Amino acid sequence: MTFSVSHVERDGGGAARLRLTGELDLSTAPQLTTAIEELAAAGETRVLLDLTDLTFCDSTGMAVFVRGDNQAAAEGGWLRLTGASGRVERVLRVTGLADVLRHDPESLDPASQTAQ
Repeated sequence: MTFSVSHVERDGGGAARLRLTGELDLSTAPQLTTAIEELAAAGETRVLLDLTDLTFCDSTGMAVFVRGDNQAAAEGGWLRLTGASGRVERVLRVTGLADVLRHDPESLDPASQTAQ
């Protein structure tokens, strides 16, 4: 399956939103890195990654999530994940990233969330 990153409408909290589709791995991670870097260059400090259509994510993809959050945090922002299911959700839970990078639509500032 191919991988794609697409810009979609902003979420209700004003974050830039990217939808990931397919398999995120060593060969496709640079596409996501580029998309996140382009948002940062445009001054976006709050990024929401929609993983609803992501079917696979390896450690390279998870590293991109963490680097993206670190980059955004350095500018006073955040990177958060939403919509993960199946194997992708399991990997995020096992690694602890589901708690660290989770998106709570009820919260105005995901950066202020604490692990459950």
